[in-house]
Amino acid sequence: MASLSLILGIIGNVIAMLMFASPIKTFKQVVKKKSTEDYDGLPYITTLLSTCLWTFYGLLKTDGLLVVTVNGAGAALHVIYIIIFLIYAPQNIKIKSVKLVAVVNIGFLGVVVMITLLALKGEIRITLVGLLCTGLTIGMYAAPLSAMRRVIAMKSVKYMPFFLSFFQFLNGGVWSAYALVVKDYYIGVPNGIGFILGSIQLTLYMMYKNKSKSVELEEGVESMRNGSYKLHKGISLPEASIIRQYSQNIIKTRSLAPFELEKFLQGDVETDQTAFNEAPHN
Repeated sequence: MASLSLILGIIGNVIAMLMFASPIKTFKQVVKKKSTEDYDGLPYITTLLSTCLWTFYGLLKTDGLLVVTVNGAGAALHVIYIIIFLIYAPQNIKIKSVKLVAVVNIGFLGVVVMITLLALKGEIRITLVGLLCTGLTIGMYAAPLSAMRRVIAMKSVKYMPFFLSFFQFLNGGVWSAYALVVKDYYIGVPNGIGFILGSIQLTLYMMYKNKSKSVELEEGVESMRNGSYKLHKGISLPEASIIRQYSQNIIKTRSLAPFELEKFLQGDVETDQTAFNEAPHN
């Protein structure tokens, strides 16, 4: 059983690292476009708090090395993600996110660590931190629910990255199995919920991935229509009826006398109409 838990823990480390690294592609796009677009920073803030607390939980346990390694690396990655998000987020979202990071990732985490180390002893420490980790991990897995609602409303998976959902599904399954072997319910309950939510996200992705392409195509066509409408309204292109009117007049006045042609081209059409009618034509 010990060797099985070690194998599951190592597999869980690999999958969790892939899950934590999956937003790298998203943040490359953010840096490239210099905009966070419609991406939400809340999942990364809550995940940072969760990984920090799980690292602390692993340090409190005698056999928690595998928990420490994966969550410590995940916390480091999410610090980078949040920094990038804060750099490129709109001003109002940036201010809210900074306040949230200060309250959640600095204030709340600091209070938990101080109370645990200074006021609690023995198993009570593990129980308190374990319960907090359970709740936060459930929150981390539930954070993409807003993205799931958006997928259903927009019929598009643009803002629900596939690999994040896929690795959440795998991560929840493997760590649930690990928790059953080592009998750690603080790890098992939230990861079991994560496994279920990951399954739902993958189902939504399969349902809407083709419709997403149709929506993007329609948006592209609509943009082209808007662009052509602006071109049609431009003052640099005269109306076709005006072009035909003046082209016909010019053709008919090729035999006019020079002074009559000059007046005609200056716009004095009404005063020269008689001269035009009487002038010889070829």
